[in-house]
Amino acid sequence: MQKFDYPRGTVSRLSIDSDVLKSNRLGDPTRRDVDVYVPANHEGAGLPLLVDLVGFTAGGPLHTAWKPFFENVPERLDRLIATGQMPPVAVAFPDCFTSLGGNQYVNSSVVGRWEDFLIDEMLPAVEARFGCGGTGRRGVFGKSSGGYGAFSHAFRRPDIWAAAASHSGDAGFDLMAADFPMILRVLARHDLSIESWFRSYEAREKHKDEDIPVLLVLAQAASYDPDPSLDVFKGLRLPVDLETCEFIEDRWKNWMACDPVELAKAHGHNIGKLKAFYMDCGTVDQYNLLYGNRRIHRTLKELGITHTYEEFEDNHNSVDYRMDVSLPFLAKALQ
Repeated sequence: MQKFDYPRGTVSRLSIDSDVLKSNRLGDPTRRDVDVYVPANHEGAGLPLLVDLVGFTAGGPLHTAWKPFFENVPERLDRLIATGQMPPVAVAFPDCFTSLGGNQYVNSSVVGRWEDFLIDEMLPAVEARFGCGGTGRRGVFGKSSGGYGAFSHAFRRPDIWAAAASHSGDAGFDLMAADFPMILRVLARHDLSIESWFRSYEAREKHKDEDIPVLLVLAQAASYDPDPSLDVFKGLRLPVDLETCEFIEDRWKNWMACDPVELAKAHGHNIGKLKAFYMDCGTVDQYNLLYGNRRIHRTLKELGITHTYEEFEDNHNSVDYRMDVSLPFLAKALQ
C-alpha cells in the first residue's frame, strides 16, 4: 500500500561480483546487491549520487523495503523531492551486511575490503549504469555504524566524496569502552573463548539480548584491529586482557587511531575540501556518542573548517526522520 501520495521514483537492483571482498576471512558472500533509487520522471543521467551506509545489523536493501507506519527511504525521497525541499538525486543502497552483524565500511583483512568495494567496484557500476554521480557529485551518508563510515570516508577520502553526513556516528571510543566488562562476562561462560561463544551463537535458534552487543564489539575489533595470525579464529581479538579487562596498549592504540575524534585531529583539513559536511547526534544517546560528536565539532571549529553540527532531543533509536535535514543538505550542495 502506498502510504504517501507523491510521484514515485523507481528502485532497481544491481548485483556486483566483487573481487576485493574475496579475501575476507569470515567466508561471507562476495556477490553483493545494490539497490538504486532514481526519482520520478528521471532515468538517472546527470543526477548527483548519494550512497546510504546503514547501521549495524542492517543491509542497504532494508532501507528500500516496505516499512509499517512510516516512510522507507525511497518514499522519504519521493516526498522531499516532490515538495521541493530537495532537488532530485540518485541514491545507492549497497548490501554490506556481514556474518558479524554489520560493517564499519573500512578495509579489513577479516571483514573484507569494504572501502575498496564501495569506491572501486560499487561506484563505477552504479555510475556506468545510471549516468549519475562522478567527481564532485558524490555524497555519502549514514547513521550509527553507517555514520562512522561517513566520518571515516569524509576525513580520509575527499578525493572521492564531495559531501558527507553522519547521523549519530560512532565516535569517542574511550567512552564506548564501557562495554568491554559486559563482553568479558559473556565470554566467561564460554571459557573466555571467542570461538566457543561464536559457535554457540551460530547454533542458537533464537538470539539472546546480549548477542548484538557482543557481535558489535567483535565487528569493531575485526575492523580496527584484526589479528594477522591465520591460526586465530576468524582473526578476532579484543583490545583488553580477557581476565582483568586491562587495555592491551598496542591493540587499543590501533582502535584509537580509527576513532573519528582522532581522525578529525589528523585529517580535519580534508573536510574543508568538501562542498558540505553535516553531523548530528541525540542529546540522550544511550551509547554516549554525543560526547564524541561534540569533540569532532570542537576540533573542526578550532581548525576553522566550515561544517554543520546539530543536536536533537532524542536517543539513538528510530531517528530516520533526521534524514529530512541531511538529504536536502547534501542534495543542494551537490547540484
